[in-house]
Amino acid sequence: MPLQRRVPKRGFSNIFQERYDIVNVRTLARLSGVDVVDPSVLRAAGMISGRRKVKILSSGEMTRPLTVRAHKFSAQAVAKIEACGGKVEVL
Repeated sequence: MPLQRRVPKRGFSNIFQERYDIVNVRTLARLSGVDVVDPSVLRAAGMISGRRKVKILSSGEMTRPLTVRAHKFSAQAVAKIEACGGKVEVL
């Protein structure tokens, strides 16, 4: 039997896929003493690691208005942040 038929098949890994560090709205609400949240603030707080882009998801509730700067947002996260009186800025 030829080698290519004897060796098991493996999946495909896209090397060009953009990967994001995920941060939920409830995590943003835990930050104290900060009015503007951006990737450098999240990195300093230990909520993200590495140099990936940041995506904000909507899990949890927002308790105070914040200005949030990130690379990507879910539609529900934008609605929750703006309903609380905050602002969303896409980097």
